[in-house]
Amino acid sequence: MRKAHLEYLRCPHCRGRLGIHQVDESVGDKIKEGTLLCTGCTEVYQIIRFIPRFVPINNYAASFGFEWNKHPRTLLDSYTGLKITEERFFNETKWERDLQNETILEIGSGAGRYTEIALQTGAFIVSIDYSNAVEANYAAHGDRENLLIVQGDIYKLPVRRDFFDKLLCIGVLQHTPDVRGAFLSLPPFLKPGGRLTIDVYCKFNKWYKDLLMTKYYIRPVTTRLSPEALYRLCEKYVNFLYPITGLFHKLTGISSRKLSLIFSMADYRGVYDLSEKVLKEWALLDTFDFLSAAYDNPLNIDEVRVLFKEAELEDVEINYGYNGIEGRGRRNAKQHSIA
Repeated sequence: MRKAHLEYLRCPHCRGRLGIHQVDESVGDKIKEGTLLCTGCTEVYQIIRFIPRFVPINNYAASFGFEWNKHPRTLLDSYTGLKITEERFFNETKWERDLQNETILEIGSGAGRYTEIALQTGAFIVSIDYSNAVEANYAAHGDRENLLIVQGDIYKLPVRRDFFDKLLCIGVLQHTPDVRGAFLSLPPFLKPGGRLTIDVYCKFNKWYKDLLMTKYYIRPVTTRLSPEALYRLCEKYVNFLYPITGLFHKLTGISSRKLSLIFSMADYRGVYDLSEKVLKEWALLDTFDFLSAAYDNPLNIDEVRVLFKEAELEDVEINYGYNGIEGRGRRNAKQHSIA
């Protein structure tokens, strides 16, 4: 991080300003190793490998840190050569492509799939993840002038309130222990009038559709395994099943997406025009993803509507989208919190 980045940060405990406490190693104008000190409660936070850390490096999101450091580029448009993430980013957010002089708060960055696109808008991005996936994001994008990467907690975000023009939280909420609390923690960090975009896994209203979600039958076992052990099992499972489901799709005409639900193996053949190599990488990555996450808490569309109403957001749009249910809203211009 750079000293100028202190402008965006706040103590997650008392909301006090932070200052540079100690610099142990720097590279140019970037602090690689050091500490931050809260001027209010005197809490000290570490800077490790250029990233300010407000949570333990390893935590309940360790599986995400493992997968994104194992697959740091797999989902990036710059790796696939397609604009899959770019199209999803702008279709979900409905934001302008030129956001010069604006600030975006990204919650749950993973390896930086959406960070890569957000950076192209020209906005300044503060990108936060709870897991050590921040390492992968920094490796890919850490040299960008308009980016600050932080390891922090969605329930105690270490940034300024009433400050950001835009807020993005995609692929995150269902993996938190308290979805409602996680969602309601977000709007106070927007400026009054600032815009928010989230998505969440969809909980089916039809009981027979839930029965097809076979991952929920085996997650009680897979979530108890170490990330390393589960990843090895997923590799074997995907290698064995991938040609079989491909043949099954050809013989029956059942879509790859439906087969994914039944066999608990992600399959994007026929969905995205990716190379066979990348399609199989995506299959392994996403199979591991939905079997390893400590929490998997989907919502139905009415539950999402209730959350937006409780947050008193305006101009609300909620619909079924890319990954389940997506929602957009604008913070009430009269709302104001204590920074």
